Amino acid sequence: MVGNDFVASVFAARPELSMLERAVRMSPGNADYRHRLGRYLEFVAGDPQSAIESLRSAVALDPHDAHYWFDLASAYQVTGDTTGQRAALDHALQAEPTAPDVAWEAANFFLIDGDIDRALREFRVVIANEDTLRDAALSASWRARPDTEALLREVVPDRPDTLLSFAALLISKHETDGSIKVWDRIAQSHQKVQRRSLYGYVQYLIEARRPDEAMKVWTENADTLGLSAYLPTEDNLVVNGDFSLDILNGGFDWTYVDRVGVRPVLDPTDFRQGHRSLSIAFEGPGINDAGIQQIIPVHPRTTYDFSAYYKSAEFEGAGGPQIVLRDAYSNAPLYTSDPLTDADFWKAAHSKVITNDTTTLLVLNIERFPAGSPIRGKLWLGDFELAPEAAPDDSLDKTRGNSHSTSRDQP
Repeated sequence: MVGNDFVASVFAARPELSMLERAVRMSPGNADYRHRLGRYLEFVAGDPQSAIESLRSAVALDPHDAHYWFDLASAYQVTGDTTGQRAALDHALQAEPTAPDVAWEAANFFLIDGDIDRALREFRVVIANEDTLRDAALSASWRARPDTEALLREVVPDRPDTLLSFAALLISKHETDGSIKVWDRIAQSHQKVQRRSLYGYVQYLIEARRPDEAMKVWTENADTLGLSAYLPTEDNLVVNGDFSLDILNGGFDWTYVDRVGVRPVLDPTDFRQGHRSLSIAFEGPGINDAGIQQIIPVHPRTTYDFSAYYKSAEFEGAGGPQIVLRDAYSNAPLYTSDPLTDADFWKAAHSKVITNDTTTLLVLNIERFPAGSPIRGKLWLGDFELAPEAAPDDSLDKTRGNSHSTSRDQP
């Protein structure tokens, strides 16, 4: 018996019709040999009817292998027997309900057959268990049912990786409202995601002109991601204005890009208060800005108090770097400081800033005027503050009003 089984296994290992048939004859109770013969008849010999006979024998011998049922369903599909195909797929799903390859094929069959609910159930299995098929399953699910809430409820597992993939799909289709719902789910779950994912999504919302939603998602995920210190306050809308925290280079903290001839560093040796400042060394032509900036949400038609402190040394060249606040969408300047030169001690730059009717987002930048001309020198910056102008005290206003009346009555 052992010798017979060994010889049958040798024949079964050879992908030739005569060898596979001999293996089945020598070991008729071996489901694997009948499965191999069935696959050969289906995919090599092109004889689906004979393949169905062999594969039915395989599933009769071992009904617990989903791949046997799956190949039987494929043979039924070739012959146009949709009833047999559906039954075989049902058995495959019963045998291995979490096998992603089986679920993928079943989902596509149900999709073509018009059974959207069953297709989505199987796509959920794929999304939960197979990373390489996740994006394809999400896309297919969206085509079948383009409803964010329904897919969150029925298809997308409540895990950061799958939720982020779903959000990326919605962003690619410019479904901003849908992506916001997905990020709401992420925040509600209090599950950690990569900070870079949050930075990218905040940037997307800013570019989509949804600054309120950008700040909302930043705030909702701050505690979970350890970013609570990077939230604006009522007293100061500038995040990390004294550079006491590490620069995130994302979200609503400072962001930066490398500029030729500009070298920004956090300097613990020279600061006005706190324990360090931002030091920027300029050396070279073609400099338009320092490459570091911050996005700040604001309200339209509002007056703000802005201040910052600076110190400079050894500047050469026309003009100099200046602090600029611009409308992030129109690029219109709302405040431009004097050149930040000739200050060998810490000096203040301050002003009232009044936002326009449509201003919802400011960009705080360090720009070079005149742009592009050669410059050399070093600049220290710190203690940036931007806050709504304090409302006047009513009693003080009343006193001032009485005083003004008295002075007008006098000759």
